[in-house]
Amino acid sequence: MKSLSCTETKDDNVSIIDKVLCELCKEMYGGTMEEKDIKMPKTKRGMTTFNKIVRSAEKVFGSKGYYNSMINDIAYKAKVAPGTLYIYFPDKYTLYCYLLNQYNHSIREHIASRVKDCTTRKEQERMGLLAFLEIIRERPYMYNIIWESLYIDKKLFVDYYESFAGRYIKNIDYAKSKGEMKDYDSMLLSYVLMGVSNFVGLKYVMFNDDKKKDIDLEKIADEVVEILEKGIFNI
Repeated sequence: MKSLSCTETKDDNVSIIDKVLCELCKEMYGGTMEEKDIKMPKTKRGMTTFNKIVRSAEKVFGSKGYYNSMINDIAYKAKVAPGTLYIYFPDKYTLYCYLLNQYNHSIREHIASRVKDCTTRKEQERMGLLAFLEIIRERPYMYNIIWESLYIDKKLFVDYYESFAGRYIKNIDYAKSKGEMKDYDSMLLSYVLMGVSNFVGLKYVMFNDDKKKDIDLEKIADEVVEILEKGIFNI
């Protein structure tokens, strides 16, 4: 099966899907699908199967861990033959990387959609935190899969957070240029803020799995922003 380049469409019914996926892949991997050995589907039926495989991989990797997960486990969960996975992905590692980078993209897309109407950096931080907490509550395996990358391939873990930080820094620098944030080191600030989001998410989503639907995420986001605004020291 030949990979689609970003200028090709083989079926008018899926041409828009193909173009979106090609752009996503270029953003994720910095290259074409062909270069990264991911064979994207060319039909609606193929796209349905592809998505089933990816969703099943998320559940299997998330519940069993990468090293305890087998291609057969993912195929069984997706209700496809093991050989079907190899049509799209050459190995388990490539499928895992695709899923990890899909998280990177989907989290940023979700946050961007929620903050687009915010007029200040403080509002953006609050809404961005709330959006992050919402998406990890909806997709609970995200933490497991993202953090396990540290033990699968450290570079994956580093690149994942460095990619987030790089984009965060641009927003921080813009806010500082408008006088909305103090002139602390932008890299340090990005990791402080990402650290807050990550560990607040761990506590109120991951650690309270049985009660997470009852937790008021709006209130959590409000309190975090108040802490950031007012500080924690009295003297």
